[in-house]
Amino acid sequence: MDEVRAPIIYNQGSVCSDSNGDDVSRNDVSSQSNLRLCLVGSVASDSDVYNVAQSFALPIVTSKDGQEYTQDDSCTTIYVVKEFDGDVFNVLFKSKQQILGSVALKQLAVKKEKIPCNTRPLYNLAMTGVIVCFTGFREKEELAKLVTLLHHMGGSIRKDMSSKVTHLIANVSGGDKYQYAATFRVPVMNPSWVVDSWQRREDLNFTGIMEEHVAKHKLKPFHGARVGFVGFAEEEEKHMSEVLLLNGGVVTNVDDPNCTHVVVDESTVTERPEAPSKVWIVKAEWFWTSVQKETSLPEKDYLFDDYLDQVLSPSGRRDSSATPGSAARRRKRKLLLSSLVHNQSPALTKRRSSVSDAGLLSVSGSFLDCTTSPNKEIIDGAEPVIDTPRKGLTQRHQVFLELLQTETNYVDILHTIVTMFKKHLEEMPEQEALLNNTELNLIFGKLPFIYETHIKMLDEIRWTAAHWSEDLSIGNIVVKYSSELQRAYPPFINYFEEMKEVLCQCDQNKPRFHAFLKACQTRAECGRQSLQELMIRPVQRLGSISLLLNDILKNTPKTNPDHSALEQALAVLREVMTHINEDKRKAEGQVTLFNIFNDIDNCPPDIVSSHRNFVAKAEVVQLSSSEGLASKGNNLVLFLFSDQLEVCKKKSKAFNSLKSPSTVTTAGVGGSLQNRQLIKPYKHIRLMALNTIKRVIDIKETEECQKVFSLVCRNNDDLKEKLYSFAMADEEADKVQFLKTLTRQMANNACTADADKFMAYLEPQQLDIDTSDVNNGTFSKAIKFATNRFKVGRAFSFNKTPSKLKRAVSSMMSPFGSSTNLTPASQLAQMKLASYSNINELGNAENSNESQPVAPMSVQPTRKMKSSSLGSNALKRL
Repeated sequence: MDEVRAPIIYNQGSVCSDSNGDDVSRNDVSSQSNLRLCLVGSVASDSDVYNVAQSFALPIVTSKDGQEYTQDDSCTTIYVVKEFDGDVFNVLFKSKQQILGSVALKQLAVKKEKIPCNTRPLYNLAMTGVIVCFTGFREKEELAKLVTLLHHMGGSIRKDMSSKVTHLIANVSGGDKYQYAATFRVPVMNPSWVVDSWQRREDLNFTGIMEEHVAKHKLKPFHGARVGFVGFAEEEEKHMSEVLLLNGGVVTNVDDPNCTHVVVDESTVTERPEAPSKVWIVKAEWFWTSVQKETSLPEKDYLFDDYLDQVLSPSGRRDSSATPGSAARRRKRKLLLSSLVHNQSPALTKRRSSVSDAGLLSVSGSFLDCTTSPNKEIIDGAEPVIDTPRKGLTQRHQVFLELLQTETNYVDILHTIVTMFKKHLEEMPEQEALLNNTELNLIFGKLPFIYETHIKMLDEIRWTAAHWSEDLSIGNIVVKYSSELQRAYPPFINYFEEMKEVLCQCDQNKPRFHAFLKACQTRAECGRQSLQELMIRPVQRLGSISLLLNDILKNTPKTNPDHSALEQALAVLREVMTHINEDKRKAEGQVTLFNIFNDIDNCPPDIVSSHRNFVAKAEVVQLSSSEGLASKGNNLVLFLFSDQLEVCKKKSKAFNSLKSPSTVTTAGVGGSLQNRQLIKPYKHIRLMALNTIKRVIDIKETEECQKVFSLVCRNNDDLKEKLYSFAMADEEADKVQFLKTLTRQMANNACTADADKFMAYLEPQQLDIDTSDVNNGTFSKAIKFATNRFKVGRAFSFNKTPSKLKRAVSSMMSPFGSSTNLTPASQLAQMKLASYSNINELGNAENSNESQPVAPMSVQPTRKMKSSSLGSNALKRL
């Protein structure tokens, strides 16, 4: 954009210019001994200003307007005024007197600097040391105002850009001065920088070069630009319009006579849009790269016309057979670009093979889905492989060429990720860095080893293709690098989800990084694919190789020496993928443990252990009041691990909402990055070993009793058994499945195959439990249960005459009851109860043998069970 330079106007011409266009001051040097201070107007009666003036050890006089001293040539008078407007100020200025603001006087005193002598009024020192150049201003009045304010704050002006200029103030993005500033990293400022600085002129501690102040008023990359978009999908155009507005531009259309730029999606647009001759028609890369670098880049480097010419003539020369506006040239462009836009990989357009459906397959039952890589040019100057059926080639040879093509494409993709993304981001100067070292390592750190391994594999595959014979071994290449594949892939695949999460978070939270990704996506090397899409290729590659090798094996005679090598290679790949899946399962388990640990306040640190796995989770309401847990009615969460049961209290949302919403970043196992609240959602209550749970009681479902179960526990050091009763808080939770899972883990810890012997079944009446209100969701009433009858009663008393229920629970304390002095019927009843029987069966057995005494099984007579449950009468009273 053409730039209009306005002459610098400063009232009565108090600013002169030297031969270089630099503004200079009159009387730059003056003897401090020949100075005096004159406090004018309201400043004369200000005691603070007077005390500050005394610190300079200069003669001080006061005056109403200072006119009586303007004709005194015996010394140089510095007039100190409060405001730089009004009659007093104007008269002094017109008579070319040296004027100092009271703020500047105070700032000079603080800095212990001498009084400056010049003809410019100096209100404060906010812009001291700032040397400014202007560009893009068409209104002389606006420019004169900014110059005046800068001088009032101690700044200087230059006509042209030079190494001395510290800031460029621009009214539009573009022009020679703008590009000079962008090249040499001179801050380009919005005119609001000067205006806002002047509004803060009374602040003694303020300077215009404060980092946050400069950042706030930097000129946005599309300031003054009116941009139209052509060829983009509706959603993408909406997103780009939002980004444009955030970066100072205005959305318009191609027909707008004031339009300055037209951004074109070169993947869909095949002809130059009709637009005025002065409008820049640029590729999308210009838009996104400008956002990334926070400056408007030179449009001539991103012209859409240059792209068209490059496509039509690879040498960069225009086609001389047709004029720019001819219909023949337009048709040629349209047909050629259309073919390029819709071009497919030869691997997908040739014969139909198993790889064609690879995207629908999974080799090992994991997420190692197999898809072919997109066709791209081969790196390192290698000739492209034409992957089309050829006459005279065997089926084995053709599938091998497909392996070569997909491997070449895959290495190309890895090369693009490593060079265009990883290397470029790492080599950015610190002040321009888009990601920190931790984020770079989490996203790209595990990729180089995969890249190096496949480069070596590709070299051998290319050698095989160049020296092809049917006896050459393909399988041995994979077998040779199997150990490297096994070391390279697990670190990447195991933490792929964590890497993807970090990448998505950076994409969403870092606008400049988002713009960098979008700019890279427009380049041919990326094949119009995002970094997220490219990064999934290593996850898919081993499965794809496996399918291709299997295809080659089908077309390899058993007499061929490569047949056994291919079988070995396929076995090696299956072993590698099995190893990856197993490592991934372990890694995910450790990450889950770490996340649970971070969510629980005061959680024991030894809960994170390599031999421990997370199994299940249940949200419950406590129905009993027993020592060691929370009070009745509390919302609890049970985390079931392979050998432990973590009981924690669920904190109320209302409590958490009162806390600070700030977050902390924690590095998880394997480097995963997750945001977690400082206010943790759970509070640790107790960590119970599964071998301390002696019995799981499933309470029969009734209308009044829903999803209730109990745990009978006893520590080896505790002489008392305890009963904890809970109700599932989640209506969709499967109680039966959770209890089966719990008993299965208990059986695993006890090294027994019979998990049913840890389960018992009781009627709710036998425990006097009613949870109708709990099931209705009125948990607030559960707090009242603490004052009501909430106990088992005599059913669990071992100090009185044994009853049926007493004998039943006594038997439940151990999976195996004592058979001393029992009739066969009693033994059978107890064995059934100990394994799977309903309590009613025990009653039937006892009725037929009432004369036989039944002793409590594996429970000392002196022990008491400390337990309680919800009484139905108490619930009815609510």
